[in-house]
Amino acid sequence: MDPHLALQLIIQGILLGGIYGLIALGLSLIFGVMGVINFAHGQMMVMAMYVSYWLFILLSLDPYLSLVGAAAAVFVLGYLIQATVVNRILDYPEAMQVLPLVAMGLILENMALLFWGPDHRSPQTALSLQTLWVGPVMIDVSRLIAFVLAIAITILIFIFLKKTNIGKCIRAAADNRTGAILVGIDVDRIYNTSFALGAATTGAAGVLLLPLMPLSPHMGHDFTLTAFIVVILGGMGNLIGALVGGLILGLAESVATLFLPATLKQVVSFSLLVVIMLFRPQGLFGGKK
Repeated sequence: MDPHLALQLIIQGILLGGIYGLIALGLSLIFGVMGVINFAHGQMMVMAMYVSYWLFILLSLDPYLSLVGAAAAVFVLGYLIQATVVNRILDYPEAMQVLPLVAMGLILENMALLFWGPDHRSPQTALSLQTLWVGPVMIDVSRLIAFVLAIAITILIFIFLKKTNIGKCIRAAADNRTGAILVGIDVDRIYNTSFALGAATTGAAGVLLLPLMPLSPHMGHDFTLTAFIVVILGGMGNLIGALVGGLILGLAESVATLFLPATLKQVVSFSLLVVIMLFRPQGLFGGKK
């Protein structure tokens, strides 16, 4: 085995894993606050990617510069979905919560098909072909920027939840809904904000992925599954676990190409899921439940 190739794959896996962690962070936040699994998560990410792509085509605005605008658009989308759909199904049995969110995912996917068509799109940004050499290892500049921004956004989310009044209200509503209501917190508004923040987080991750892979309306399903794997690996509702789980999954998928064809990366992902479900179903950072 070529040690330089192995090191190259390890670095690529870590860089991709940071983005995986950001995708799963939003899903974990939504579940941690409301106990709802967002089955439209990947489709929300795809909508942010199309918004960024649209701005790139119409205004020549680089995806890294349109990140805030695309994330804000998905924030509004998430707020509306929570206010109109999710708040009405919070007290339903878990099996009945699944279908409305699956339906929302299908609606978003078909909206993308309606507006942008089924063709794959791959924008060529100014940094698409730029590389950075560190000794014998080549680092894709787009991946490096995406990783740095993903970690920065993750840190900002942690600071927001720990230090701001809205963040403290979100944590209070997640810990004890009844207690939060008794101390005067508008729980419905906090739930709307939490869902929207989770959607914006995955939207930002989608924009960071835009320069790295072709865009298609149908790619949301794969990233929803990826987010589920990462969240289960790290621990449902644990934000630090989402980041660590993303790094582990990205590293596992990348290093596995030393032994398996790249097309079999989902075999690695789901094998990892099966192992964690068998031996530590609460996840690496989950509690005893």
